Amino acid sequence: MARRQNDDLLIEDELAAAFLNDDQFEDEVLQADIQQEQAYPEVDPEDEFPGQLAVDVYETDDKLVVKARTAGVNKQDLDVSLSDNILTISGTLNSGDQYNDQDKKWHIQECYWGEFSRTVALPVQIKEDEVEAILKDGVLIITFTKVRQEPAKKIQVL
Repeated sequence: MARRQNDDLLIEDELAAAFLNDDQFEDEVLQADIQQEQAYPEVDPEDEFPGQLAVDVYETDDKLVVKARTAGVNKQDLDVSLSDNILTISGTLNSGDQYNDQDKKWHIQECYWGEFSRTVALPVQIKEDEVEAILKDGVLIITFTKVRQEPAKKIQVL
């Protein structure tokens, strides 16, 4: 009967386990844990970057529209600014939780709470004085009027 490669590995593990005492095994596990922590260090919450806001950007014949899902954000906690065709949306998402972090024993934490920001270079020229921002039902909709682009003029070379 032919031996397979997996059988060889299994035999090697059994032999190593037979010759290692419990202290040596615990040392090897501890070393593996240390290597894991060095490869994937925990992130200090103080060093975290602000969350990034997801956006949709599309255009029609005369408008450019930016939509962002901002459910749970109050208008006063939202900042929208425009400079040189760069749109920045930032704010703070408050969990509204009455307990402080020391009183909590987390089981699952998937929701992002805290500061967020998103900067978008607008893909077309817009009229900066014709902008409308509406926050309704947790969706921020920013509508820009596009600058009409004249078709390129053909220049005759003499």
